[in-house]
Amino acid sequence: MAMNEFIKGEIDKIIENESYEFPLNHAYSAAWILANFKGDNLKVFDMRKSSSLCDFSILGTAQNSTQARAMADEIIVNLKAHNASILSYEGYEGADWILIDTGDIIVHIFNGSARDIYDLDLIWAKRPQVQIPEDFYFGTPSTPKETNSDLKGYF
Repeated sequence: MAMNEFIKGEIDKIIENESYEFPLNHAYSAAWILANFKGDNLKVFDMRKSSSLCDFSILGTAQNSTQARAMADEIIVNLKAHNASILSYEGYEGADWILIDTGDIIVHIFNGSARDIYDLDLIWAKRPQVQIPEDFYFGTPSTPKETNSDLKGYF
């Protein structure tokens, strides 16, 4: 898979941002990709004090299996490019729940109702969440500049 230069550039900025220590920079990179591929209900859980499996778990929901696979492909390619080892990835064929494990972060990409069925959100509800920067999201809503009075006579 060829790397998208725009995505590569944005991930490079996140990885090189000194305010994001490792492995938070990898978690943020995965979250950025999920957000920019229009993933829903994104969450980054800080697991450092509660799990020996990983430091951060990232959850996101895709609208369909094609979107889920595209998200997984992009995360794998970009994290590998930044020296992350992909220890395993599972669920790619069915794409109801794709899991990507780098050892430091685990990314969970759910499709449809699978997220509700497995309900990791409830299981990890007491774990601290890391705030995903608003500018990571594709098409971040901006405050409208016009008011209703600006629209007077428009229709």
